[in-house]
Amino acid sequence: MDDVIEQLIRKFKTNDPFEICDRLNIDVCFCDLGENTRGLYYRKLRRRYIAIHEDLDDFWKLFVCAHELGHDRLHPGVSRFFLDEHSFFSAGKLERQANQFSLKLLTDGQYIEQGESIEEFLRRNNIPPELSKFYL
Repeated sequence: MDDVIEQLIRKFKTNDPFEICDRLNIDVCFCDLGENTRGLYYRKLRRRYIAIHEDLDDFWKLFVCAHELGHDRLHPGVSRFFLDEHSFFSAGKLERQANQFSLKLLTDGQYIEQGESIEEFLRRNNIPPELSKFYL
């Protein structure tokens, strides 16, 4: 996973998932995905798509885009939905990996400062602090 992230950042000179998706020709759209779905990734006829729930705040949109990009890079050929934890679906291994990919991509080059909690570190990097349980 770390090698994949390093290659993306080196190649595109950014850790912005929206810019990386654009450069990889992954179509990103914003739409109403219902109450429990924040985003989804799917592939159809060699085209790749990411849909992000339009009502999310900007921090969540950034995280969800990076999460779905993680599915594209780590789980090729597998379409996935990013479901809220309040749903009845288990996050599973692929979702945990996509969450970790997202956190690593968005915090690349940043480090926790002395005395700083993980939640504070994530907030400083514009990442929802609820995701601290996925930070390694």
